[in-house]
Amino acid sequence: MKIMDNVTDFFREHIAPPHKIISVKKREEDEGWRVLVEVIEEREYMRKYAHDEMIGLYEVMIDSDKEVEEFNRISLRFRSDLEEQEQ
Repeated sequence: MKIMDNVTDFFREHIAPPHKIISVKKREEDEGWRVLVEVIEEREYMRKYAHDEMIGLYEVMIDSDKEVEEFNRISLRFRSDLEEQEQ
């Protein structure tokens, strides 16, 4: 829960409130975790122009202290599109 809380706080402060945390996985190579987070991108802009919302999928690396170490948006899709399958 601490990891999910830290990721949620980080995204609220720096990106946008998370829509959904879809995965938390221990990394094999070290003491950290890999988290996948969905974020609704530019919600107000999309509503203003009557467009479907965009969902960004972010990969977040968490260190051994359960703090956000790095993040990267790995995909972007319309909310109405079928969800992409992770490989």
